[in-house]
Amino acid sequence: MTTATPAASQPAPDTAYTADEEARIIRNSSGLPVGIKPKMVWTWPKALLWAAIAIVCALAWSVLAIARGEQISAIWFVVVALSSYAIAYRFYAYYIQIKIMRTDDANATAAERVQDGANFERADRRVLFGQHFAAISGAGPLVGPILAAQMGYLPSVLWIILGVIFAGAVQDMLMLWISAKRRGRSFGQMATDEMGKVGGLIISVFLVVVTAIAMAFLALVAIKAMASSPWAVFSLGMTIPIALIMGCYERFLRPGRVIETTILGFVLLVLAIVGGGMIAANPVLAPIFTLNAKQLVVALVLYSFAAAALPHWLLVTPRDYLSTLMKIGTLALLVIGVVIANPQVQVPALTTLASRSNGPTFSGNLFPFLFITIACGALSGFHGAVSSGLTPKAIEKENQIRMIGYGSMLVESFTAIIALIAAITISQGVYFSMNMSPAQIEATAGSAYSASASPEQNAAAAVSRMDVQNIEGQRMRVEWQSGGTVVTGAEALDAAAHDVGEETLVSRTGGATTFAIGMANFLKSYLGGEGSMAFWYHFAIMFEALFILTTVDNGTRVARYQIGDLLGNVRKLRKFADPTWRPGNLITTFIATALWGTMLYMGVSDANGGINAMVPIFGISNQLLSAGCFMLVTVCVVKAGLGRYAWIPVVPLVWDVAVTFTADFEKIFDPQLGYFATASSLRASIDSGQLEGEALANAYASLSNAYLDGVLSVFFLVMMAAFLAVGVKTVVSTVRTRAYGDHLTSQEPFLESNWFAPSGLIATRLERKVQHEFEHHPARRAELG
Repeated sequence: MTTATPAASQPAPDTAYTADEEARIIRNSSGLPVGIKPKMVWTWPKALLWAAIAIVCALAWSVLAIARGEQISAIWFVVVALSSYAIAYRFYAYYIQIKIMRTDDANATAAERVQDGANFERADRRVLFGQHFAAISGAGPLVGPILAAQMGYLPSVLWIILGVIFAGAVQDMLMLWISAKRRGRSFGQMATDEMGKVGGLIISVFLVVVTAIAMAFLALVAIKAMASSPWAVFSLGMTIPIALIMGCYERFLRPGRVIETTILGFVLLVLAIVGGGMIAANPVLAPIFTLNAKQLVVALVLYSFAAAALPHWLLVTPRDYLSTLMKIGTLALLVIGVVIANPQVQVPALTTLASRSNGPTFSGNLFPFLFITIACGALSGFHGAVSSGLTPKAIEKENQIRMIGYGSMLVESFTAIIALIAAITISQGVYFSMNMSPAQIEATAGSAYSASASPEQNAAAAVSRMDVQNIEGQRMRVEWQSGGTVVTGAEALDAAAHDVGEETLVSRTGGATTFAIGMANFLKSYLGGEGSMAFWYHFAIMFEALFILTTVDNGTRVARYQIGDLLGNVRKLRKFADPTWRPGNLITTFIATALWGTMLYMGVSDANGGINAMVPIFGISNQLLSAGCFMLVTVCVVKAGLGRYAWIPVVPLVWDVAVTFTADFEKIFDPQLGYFATASSLRASIDSGQLEGEALANAYASLSNAYLDGVLSVFFLVMMAAFLAVGVKTVVSTVRTRAYGDHLTSQEPFLESNWFAPSGLIATRLERKVQHEFEHHPARRAELG
């Protein structure tokens, strides 16, 4: 590691340091303070504090692991998550920082090196933390844990917390680190530089396909929540003009007035939610905003194309900012709601479905399918695309990488914990009624199913046939508390729908509706009471949709750049690699939206709700991409001569490969779970001639999905196996030739920094003192003229 040579200098007149403080300050050759060496300073109060945190953490884990046959408070989930995250961030992430990353604030980051005012621009660490969190946090942390709750709370909470600590957050931080050290290069570019053209081409093609699947899955979740709901459609639709107003307000009317723009956006959001209720109650306007799933697909594709093609400041930037504000603020409100409401867990640690492979929310055994279902809440390969090439171009100092990379992923994991609480604290009967498709309800109800009965009556009949018990060992029931009265059966589902302002909640698959119900339950406890359920439910739907649209927008742009790079490799199409070429942008944006739009349309056409088919393919592809991220990180760590620490990325790499390859093999070859087996069964039903009308159309739609998912499963397995083989070959070659050192990698050479910025969200006392000296230092004033 190269460090700037300190020069004789005096701090600002009113800045004085102790000897220990001065020893930690990094100065460049002009004597300008440009950083502070990371150091774990221990005092007795700190030691006692961390000992207390560790004891509380161990106690909370014991409660969740040991409690059987009795009610437990959801507050324990919050305690175990926050204490585990705190310990992991303070110790494990710090260990990785000093042993592998060896961050050096004397070295200029990509943003400082280039500083072109467009792609490379220093961003305040707090703003960049929010932008990065907004980009990585889509529907995954909200939906995955809810779907996985069918197997019980214990496997989910173990994977969400331990998975993010040792895998997800490690991946995000190290991908951000290797990209920041390589002038913000993208995943594909770094793979080409470090592993050769074959590895770069494989991962670039893989990224395009995975991004299309991820966008289709996330959009499908939003559509399932909004379909046939005029309140949700109007409220979400209004976020587009709100974002346009915010963008124009800050750019033309009041430049730089962030607080004013924030207040304006918040007020307009509240009015949009209230207005949605009025629209839904109006017999003339409600039909206009009542769209079915296929109509919403068209609307979403058109919107995403426009959002990706329009200037960034006009729509995407203000809506992303609004989304980040809502995400962080709503998460804080939910934590308060959980503490005040103190909901009791209704689901046992392990349900009977944990030992079966025919669960209604997703099919497959606990291993491996629970781990790919939870997806983004613990580990997400899509984050590797965001952590490389985008965020690294804006980082001010290397020591901020731990806070932005590791810290933001911990926040996403905590979002997944809140989503899990939402799913396990409502009536299990209501949970399954919402998350079973009509076909699953009919199959589960058996002889109790009636074509003339209401969806609520059939759902209640199906639940009564399920062999599932609650946390106290009693048979599951459909029940709902409304107005102080507990109702059961079909009446409970009617009451639940009425309380949240919907016609029905049955078969609202995908998890979004379940999260909204749970969120409304938390917030009504201290913000409005029973009468506010409808408002908070639709606020939650808009909250989730903003989560999703933020990721869909960023994902569409990422796919557009990747498609442009791929086309640019062809000599006659080289111009597509230029991101400033407007026709190329429009063409690649059209290709990107057409890819995921087609898959999305196939998803909503599936009689099984689409979710059941798309969850495995999304989870497998997303976490196979994580294997690619860990492989690239391992290559970079070994080539840097840090092979003794390679176990840090290798351990999650081995686990991820075991999970994803097992899941992929089962989805290809298993006679019950396999896509091709499903396709054969559907083909036999179609050829029998017994299906007609809508049933025949649904069968053909499901057949197309099965064949597509099967082909994609084979594609993913072959492509990632080839990429991993290239990576292993690179590592073996490096070890055999002992060609170690940063100079043998694509890492940028040391360049002296002239900039200072704090490392954490909240500046320490020493950082504030150094910031004051930096701003008043003679060398700084001379630079500013």
